Amino acid sequence: MKVCILGDGLSSLTLAKALVNQKIFVDVLAPKSEIISIKSRTIGISKSNTVFFNKNIINIKKYLWRLKKIEIYSDNLKNEKLLNFEGDNQQLFSIIKNHELYQALKKDLSKNKYFKKKQIKNKDLSFINNYEMIVNCNYHHSVTNKYFNKKITKRYNSFAYTTIIKHQKILNDTAVQIFTKKGPLAFLPISDNTTSIVYSVHNSIHKMKENIEDLIKVYNYKYKIKKIEKINVFELKSLNLRSYYHNNILAFGDLLHKIHPLAGQGFNMTIRDIKTLLKIIKNRKDLGLPLDSSVNNEFENKLKHRNFIFSNGVDLIHELFNLERKTQNNILSKSIQMVGKNSSINNIFTKIADKGIIF
Repeated sequence: MKVCILGDGLSSLTLAKALVNQKIFVDVLAPKSEIISIKSRTIGISKSNTVFFNKNIINIKKYLWRLKKIEIYSDNLKNEKLLNFEGDNQQLFSIIKNHELYQALKKDLSKNKYFKKKQIKNKDLSFINNYEMIVNCNYHHSVTNKYFNKKITKRYNSFAYTTIIKHQKILNDTAVQIFTKKGPLAFLPISDNTTSIVYSVHNSIHKMKENIEDLIKVYNYKYKIKKIEKINVFELKSLNLRSYYHNNILAFGDLLHKIHPLAGQGFNMTIRDIKTLLKIIKNRKDLGLPLDSSVNNEFENKLKHRNFIFSNGVDLIHELFNLERKTQNNILSKSIQMVGKNSSINNIFTKIADKGIIF
């Protein structure tokens, strides 16, 4: 069995590693240019996804910073805690730097006999008939424009600013999300003396970039900051693809779904997709069946509705807090605060954040 993956980003290499571990030959086709890793970008990985990643893809324990708590606040309640999620003694969520995970996967795959990376131009379609199954993770390839151009997109009229702050050493095992008057701000610990920042600012223009440092300092209540690293910025939008596949070509990763970063669930959705795809492929291998379009059809049937509901759930959270921000009332925050005190409901929220929607 041989699978082709278009693109050499993080989702591509993660899927490639999962497949070669099943002794499936994988060719990654990508342009000559290297992926530029932004060192201020981090990923949150849920507990169940961490267990799956370590067992089925690559062991990333040494790169992870484990979080035991997640605290949610709102400007409208004058920094009163809205929600508080707590894990066991080891982990509720983990944070990992994008570029460290990418380099670990790249290094491991380079030594694997089942893996090859080949250079290809984004307009080249000559490879299509050479593979049983093609997984497209490349948003800019002509395959995307030809077969995967029907999608539901939404622009948030905001930008996400990411950076890393260096600070005095503390016990740093609690992530904090604050719904500020300008948008959601997340403090995501990555060591005892470094913390990742993701600030999604509404109606933002790049001229605001120099003010982000001041905004971070305004909402920082526990770190004695020594240095704020270079600030990077990207536009925020959501995306859901209408059709997951065309014949033997399957769309994957951010090409399938892209969500607002406020819940830290983007890459977690991709990991859950990999879980499902692996199960389908393992079953085909055990039965001696080829990897054809029926794999893609089964994948879409199992996941399309779940991913759509989950994506819209994250979008709903964003819109509700955005409405509260515009109307300058605290009804939503008060309601969430009351609901959060119910341990049963709190546990349901925690399970959905960990494992996604299961039904």
